[in-house]
Amino acid sequence: MEDEESAAVLRAVGRQIKLWREAAGLKQAELGAAIGYGEEQVSAVERARRIPSPGFLDKADEVLGASGKISAMKKDVAEARYPKKVRDLAKLEDEAVELGGYGNHNIHGLLQTEEYARALYEMRRPSFTEDEIERYVGARLARQEIFERRPRVMLAFVQEEVTLRRPLGGKMVLQRQLEHLLELGQLRHVEIQVMPTVREDHAGMGGELGVLKLNDGATVGYSEAPLTSRVISNPKEVQILELRYGIIRAQALTPRESLAFIEKLRGET
Repeated sequence: MEDEESAAVLRAVGRQIKLWREAAGLKQAELGAAIGYGEEQVSAVERARRIPSPGFLDKADEVLGASGKISAMKKDVAEARYPKKVRDLAKLEDEAVELGGYGNHNIHGLLQTEEYARALYEMRRPSFTEDEIERYVGARLARQEIFERRPRVMLAFVQEEVTLRRPLGGKMVLQRQLEHLLELGQLRHVEIQVMPTVREDHAGMGGELGVLKLNDGATVGYSEAPLTSRVISNPKEVQILELRYGIIRAQALTPRESLAFIEKLRGET
């Protein structure tokens, strides 16, 4: 695990499963056979070397007679599954009443289809393992629950035109991604804008950014660069990001113009 917080959660879960297994008088191979997993998988979970799936926890709970005590750990395990920087951002998104994001080299994570997200992680260098890819894709898709939240979160995105043309993962992946953008753009609480490449004045040359207004009235920013990303809470720096994002939106096509532009690109893909 990349951070101690996640590692501590998985060690605690592993210890609990081991204690319940031993109390039931079962060996690792016997528990594995009873819940449909191999002995090595049970061992890896108990040693905090593998993240147990929700199904693993539910089946272990039932077989070991834990009366819901093992199943109750699913939420903690789900959070530990995600990288720390994703957990930190997801916590802020959980508190957001308004979110704005500008993407300049790929589609914003909240807007990505599973195929598109997977293609991004598969082409990462140095290469990720299959487990790492699954972990990152799962984390990205989980954040998209923000679209269904009640009360509604106001969501606004500006995408560089090039991100809508670059066929990451192949033309079919891009076409489905464009179709997904058109679907999201029809939602009343979502606005998607396109920044045309021909713009001669552009406030977004500093790179991608995000601005989140939280339910307690505070505003925070978010910026990402190679090998690093950070949440910005300093009021002066947040003010700069808000100003910059506001100008970016003003320079982009309107939401209606943008959907027409995306529809045109989809027909060309």
